[in-house]
Amino acid sequence: MNPNWELKGCCQHDQVMFLATIGVFTLVILALWRTFLLMPFKLITVFLHEASHAIACKLTCGEVEGIQVHANEGGVTQTRGGVYWLILPAGYLGSSFWGMVLILASTNLLTARIAAGCLILALLIVLFIAKNWTLRGLCIGFIIFIAVVWLLQEMTKVRILRYIILFIGFTRVMLRSLRNFAPARVMGLHGGYLGNDILHIPLRSDISRACHLVLRVHRTWLRGYGCLRSKTDLTT
Repeated sequence: MNPNWELKGCCQHDQVMFLATIGVFTLVILALWRTFLLMPFKLITVFLHEASHAIACKLTCGEVEGIQVHANEGGVTQTRGGVYWLILPAGYLGSSFWGMVLILASTNLLTARIAAGCLILALLIVLFIAKNWTLRGLCIGFIIFIAVVWLLQEMTKVRILRYIILFIGFTRVMLRSLRNFAPARVMGLHGGYLGNDILHIPLRSDISRACHLVLRVHRTWLRGYGCLRSKTDLTT
């Protein structure tokens, strides 16, 4: 049997459009990666990361005292109580999960509407516990942006809601991939809190995240297993 290199009949129209859209988004993200145009979408992925810490904290009976997202693509989630061993990895796992959910939701208009509604609700909730104006501005800006896109979807022929949801989810995937080639971030202990130090060494981000984990575990050990009673800063 000869291979069908032309792949005729392999995909339906919607599948072809989805793959073509992914290809276009990849080129757009790569072209605009270091420009201010992509910064809001980068920060929304940081929002998803910090929100995942917060969700894990609440699910393990902890208290979220505040969330910050910074313009340098960093963030902090301040928590008290909860199960530290579940809160800690929830940032990367959770944000990757939400990225996947948004990508899948974009394949259908109904699920895209549901995803947009849930994202607006999450932004509205975080707006009230945001601790800096970067995050407040991000929440307000994206609430207005998604609401306008949704109104255009329902009232005009400009129907791009699915593509916006897909772009947000796919930006999360690209951010995770491209950061592997960025300078490594290694966490340091400063006065009992976790802070960011940039080490310009050719380490992959996976290794730096392992350093994050080791240092955080070390801090918990020094506190004598008191993490459930102490205030925790989870810094991206």
